[in-house]
Amino acid sequence: MSESGIKILWVDDEIEHLKAHILFLKEKGYDLDTATNGYDALEMVEKSFYDLIFLDENMPGITGLETLGKLKELRSELPVIMITKSEEEDIMDQAIGNQIADYLIKPVNPRQILLSIKKHLNKRDLVTKTTTSGYQSQFGQIALQINDSFTHNDWSEVYKKLIYWELELEQGDGTMDEVLSMQKNEATQTFTKFIKRNYLSWLNEPDEAPLMSHNLVKEKVLPHLNKQQKVFFIVIDNFRYDQWEVLKKVISDDYLVEDDSPYYSILPTATQYARNSIFAGLLPSQIKEYYPQYWVDDDSEEGKNKYESELLGTLLERFRMKNSYAYRKITDSDAGKNLLDDLHKLLKNDLNAIVFNFVDMLSHARTEVKMIKELARDEAAYRSLTQSWYMHSPLRELLHRLKEEDVKIVLTTDHGTTRVQNPVKVIGDRAVNTNLRYKQGKNLSYKSKEVYEILNPSEGHLPRYNVSTAYIFACNNDFFAYPNNYNHYVGYYRDTFQHGGISLEEIIIPCATLSGKK
Repeated sequence: MSESGIKILWVDDEIEHLKAHILFLKEKGYDLDTATNGYDALEMVEKSFYDLIFLDENMPGITGLETLGKLKELRSELPVIMITKSEEEDIMDQAIGNQIADYLIKPVNPRQILLSIKKHLNKRDLVTKTTTSGYQSQFGQIALQINDSFTHNDWSEVYKKLIYWELELEQGDGTMDEVLSMQKNEATQTFTKFIKRNYLSWLNEPDEAPLMSHNLVKEKVLPHLNKQQKVFFIVIDNFRYDQWEVLKKVISDDYLVEDDSPYYSILPTATQYARNSIFAGLLPSQIKEYYPQYWVDDDSEEGKNKYESELLGTLLERFRMKNSYAYRKITDSDAGKNLLDDLHKLLKNDLNAIVFNFVDMLSHARTEVKMIKELARDEAAYRSLTQSWYMHSPLRELLHRLKEEDVKIVLTTDHGTTRVQNPVKVIGDRAVNTNLRYKQGKNLSYKSKEVYEILNPSEGHLPRYNVSTAYIFACNNDFFAYPNNYNHYVGYYRDTFQHGGISLEEIIIPCATLSGKK
């Protein structure tokens, strides 16, 4: 394969000794210029465009390190590979501090040089080729795994594998994106059938069930408290497993990820139900029955998660836990600053529960604000925005400070979200809730084959508001739309991120236990 079009500058005061290397690269199709000192190199970079520079460190006049600094002033993005006879650590540190692309020790052979070029100039092409080939070889195996998934653990593994390839292929040129998307859709449709067959039995036969919302604190938090271990229980609202995989790479710099097996959200995969269930350690109908003062109905104007702190208190009381605890909800930068300011106080508690609402706010803003929709146009961009938020968030600062403390971090979410495409018509009265992925009410009209229906709410451990209350859930990438003003409604909500229904993204969600490396 010809490499024509790539222009390289090689700077070395003994350039005549490198004729064999230069000839080798020219035979490979590279366009090569040479310079014997830093001053000439800087002048050449000012006048011509180069894709890459090989720079000798030990030159008379202006040194390689000095030349490197000036080159970065001229073109900060230009990759520079430093070549030197010296293995002194301080020289390496200075070179790396000036953001060199690579560091080679003399004598170098032509193959080393070629490998370094490919590593820095052909990386995208090589990654695309390798990942495309890897996914193609795995495609058939994943298809078989989708068809042979009969347990919740099987489906967790399928979903994790699909996310792995989605993140890998994201680094390439997009040639396999459509194929992966089709396979994800097939997986989601098969997963939906799996949930329809098993969901109600999980609630009534817990021995066969996956870890679900109402048992999360019992299984992931209380065991640490029983061992006299302080715990920070952090819930990122509306947080998907693929977003966790991206943040994990950053968090792992400071923390050991002891376990990040996903768990399953209850239905509806909506904050009012799933998150209240987490903090109460109960299913929604049980919360309404045992603690009616802490349950807020769908049609109420009151905040649906107003009593999470109180619900957490009832959970600890039921398990006869005498631990001190505090609850915080972070919805803006001021609340984040107050949290960090109060950290010394929070460290005195056995348990701190902290909810971060940014990702959920981002999801809603993407629906309502055109600019945000452009910034988060697809899953990859949505992940990128989430990562950008985290890098500058009070959550990152909190984790940075806690890595020095003897605490366990349990980081999780209440549900995920999915990008909807296909409208499904439903008719209901004014009392029906407004969520696009689930409906609760009486006299609902719909095509039963298009939804998952729970006609007897007690079977799904869901609150019954009147004799004819029913729940229906959108599946796959569907969303509910009313017949009146249908076209406008569909146009507004299609391609937005929604939650409340049944999909891999909404139901199979992250829960990670972390401990500081120090």
